[in-house]
Amino acid sequence: MDNAVSAGSATSTWVLGHLALGLTLLAFGIGHAGVVDGVTAVAAVSLALYVGGIALFLAGLLEFRAGDSFTGTAFAGLGAFWFTWGTGVGHQVSADAAGLFLVLWALLAFSLAVGGAGAGPLVQSAYGLFCVGLLLLAVGQFADSTGLTKVGGWFAVVAGLASWYAATAALAKWPTALPRRRAAGRGVTATG
Repeated sequence: MDNAVSAGSATSTWVLGHLALGLTLLAFGIGHAGVVDGVTAVAAVSLALYVGGIALFLAGLLEFRAGDSFTGTAFAGLGAFWFTWGTGVGHQVSADAAGLFLVLWALLAFSLAVGGAGAGPLVQSAYGLFCVGLLLLAVGQFADSTGLTKVGGWFAVVAGLASWYAATAALAKWPTALPRRRAAGRGVTATG
């Protein structure tokens, strides 16, 4: 059986992975930001475990198989994060241990943001915003600050929207970058 047929196209797994990441980040962020009354981050556990953890991890393996090591690393690594977070919610750990967990995963998000220059500005922004969100959530844990936790949740929401839009734009063939304006017209030399 042909690899392209058995593994799916790289585009389809890329879209699936970014949709899974976007939806999971939205649920996680909304829960931490306290946007909806009575909805906490714990409400995102099932989505984080199955969509963010298992589906995203499998999409990462398919991306590795298709030869895309960056996206494979991103999806498999973040799938491991969501699976670990989803299975660990509800277990008693200290605030410092929870903060350290978030800092360590923020390092992965930072690596993805720095290494994602070729993935496009939306994807790179999603990873960068998620990194900042995780750091704010970690500091919120260390300092026992609900304010920082809410702000970290909002960063996760915006990161989720960026990932969701990138996937939706790829499906709908929408623009993913603003057009650049030329500094000088055709045949005109800019001086300065």
